[in-house]
Amino acid sequence: MRYWLGLFGLCVWSGVSAAEPPRTIGRLLAEGWDVAGYVGTFDSRSTVILFRKKDVNFLVQCSNLYDVTRNPRVISNCYELH
Repeated sequence: MRYWLGLFGLCVWSGVSAAEPPRTIGRLLAEGWDVAGYVGTFDSRSTVILFRKKDVNFLVQCSNLYDVTRNPRVISNCYELH
């Protein structure tokens, strides 16, 4: 079990660069990414935005959560879909 967890952790962290700042929606838009899709939930607390760029072979998906009980209230997570 430890072997598989270690292997999984290695695979996850091998693609992450410490020098590259995390992707944000503002940064994606500033770099020329276009919104390819948008989905909101019934209660308007979370959304998923899909971004595309002409010269790139992958998409970027950003999931956002708005929660008044947390600080910061808006939590975003953007990641590449290959």
